[in-house]
Amino acid sequence: MATFSCPVNSFFFRCCYGSSSNGNHGDYRVNINVNGNASAGPFKHHALVNEISLKNTSLASIQFLGNGHISEEKIRQRIPTKKQFVDPNRQGLIVERGVGYRQKVVIRSYEVGVDKTASLETLLNLFQETALNHVWMSGLLSNGFGATHGMMKNNLIWVVSRMHVQVDHYPIWGEVIELDTWVGASGKNGMRRDWTIRSQATGITYARATSTWVMMNEQTRRLSKMPDEVRGEISPWFIEKQAIKEAVPEKIVKLDDKAKYVNSDLKPKRSDLDMNHHVNNVKYVNWMLETIPDRFLECNQLSSIILEYRRECGSSDLVQSLCQPDEDEILFTNGMVQQNLLKNNVLGMVGGNGRPLDMNTVTYGYTHLLRTKGETRNEEMVRGRTRWKPKI
Repeated sequence: MATFSCPVNSFFFRCCYGSSSNGNHGDYRVNINVNGNASAGPFKHHALVNEISLKNTSLASIQFLGNGHISEEKIRQRIPTKKQFVDPNRQGLIVERGVGYRQKVVIRSYEVGVDKTASLETLLNLFQETALNHVWMSGLLSNGFGATHGMMKNNLIWVVSRMHVQVDHYPIWGEVIELDTWVGASGKNGMRRDWTIRSQATGITYARATSTWVMMNEQTRRLSKMPDEVRGEISPWFIEKQAIKEAVPEKIVKLDDKAKYVNSDLKPKRSDLDMNHHVNNVKYVNWMLETIPDRFLECNQLSSIILEYRRECGSSDLVQSLCQPDEDEILFTNGMVQQNLLKNNVLGMVGGNGRPLDMNTVTYGYTHLLRTKGETRNEEMVRGRTRWKPKI
């Protein structure tokens, strides 16, 4: 064991560093004793903390700042510096032969809507959270938003370029679900991340999702190639399997001013920004769905969404949401179907072949576009495609 002491602004620190009896240097404790007057000095708001214990945290991660502060962020987060296989605090564990991640989650009351089922926003937030927890347990996480140590050295951040989500069932309030997530290669400079959601009680898979991520320079806001250092960090975690197999990705057409539904003058709020200082991708989805008529949303639930991200949204941007329904419009009112097929001139509970419609197979689609609203020109941010089915 080694000890050292250092006075900082009339405060005295005594830190003990040592390894465990089994020689595992990654599993030690660091005790920081703070002695001094609680009413003065830089620790006046933290002087009640006499001892801080850190487990699986390197001594180098404890930062003594010039003003006498120890970096409270490092102490409170306890970001692992080596791979963990079980995290009881997050109900998570490493699976898939040591490279996948699984987490249990309880659907809480503030994550459901009026029908007591989880919203799409909830599912997207869970995807994001489990992805970050996966990197957390890998031991590769720096202090960025899912960024590895190599990425932080090169001022790189992750940005999503495409996402495809399919939902068969929505979890209900109080239900325990299991989320699996894993990563794979996507071209030379991208990474694919997939998810599945299933009920712990029944084992039924509720939702699947796949996404593509690329790297952006945090300072220049330009896309970047993947450095060899970063590739060496993440490639050992790659898995070949996919949650959604897309032989030919669906092409999303670009909407124009002739779109049927338009919601203008949308503006990001401070709460919409994430740690990378841009609008979180979940907010984009909310802007899209708010443009769909309420009468349709009351009787239908989203079964699929595809998003193509083309430009990030800044805090000062004005946003316009455009929405165009499919050519054959279906409206659902009080559980009844009214389908207007112009080509066949058929009205009522039948399809174009004269047979009764199956409520489980009837789907309806919208095309979406989010763009900045400028004085001289508008720039695309996100193209989207949603498909819907009647609520049962």
